[in-house]
Amino acid sequence: MSWFRNNQSAMLGIDISTTAIKLVALNRDSGGFSLESYAVVPLPEEAVVDKNICDIEWIVQALKTALKLSGTRLKNACVAVSGAAVMSKIITLPAILSEDEIERQIINDAEEYIPYPIKDVNFDFEIQGVSANNPQLLDVLLVVSRRENVEERVTALAFAGLKTVVVDTELFALERAFILLADQLPDTIKHQTIALLDIGATTCSLNILYQGKSIPD
Repeated sequence: MSWFRNNQSAMLGIDISTTAIKLVALNRDSGGFSLESYAVVPLPEEAVVDKNICDIEWIVQALKTALKLSGTRLKNACVAVSGAAVMSKIITLPAILSEDEIERQIINDAEEYIPYPIKDVNFDFEIQGVSANNPQLLDVLLVVSRRENVEERVTALAFAGLKTVVVDTELFALERAFILLADQLPDTIKHQTIALLDIGATTCSLNILYQGKSIPD
């Protein structure tokens, strides 16, 4: 699973919420992003409970209906797991480590960073920069989700004929959407601490950006 290092030019965005499947087809070119098509298909109450998929057949059928309504021919898709199913934290590691070495160290020291067996989770990380407290250390953003949270979404998309190329988190997806819009905002706003509020049908989530970077829980 990659939250940080995947770049596709054209793909579907799939939102599996407690009330509906929402689909958007985006295309990116030198001029930015354009919305090609979209669809919203309601779900019964028992299909998704507390952001957990409880009835995959309903999800697959709703995805197929959304694909038909949108008219899209795209097959690559991105999907997100909810904030409640995701753990994120800043860890510090020696600045001399490469990305491959950072990944190996996280796996080797998994018990220190991750409250689940490493075999039961998907994780990704992003180097935030040199630690303010020690120039010989790096601040690394570590993001972890239990494997079933990811696999159930990938499986649902596969049954609907889609290939999952990105698994994101809802909060980081919201952050990226803001960053795409930031150039339209006055500089005095862009460089301030920003609160991003996502108001859903059953839950609300809050993401804080400081100097363009998310502040983990």
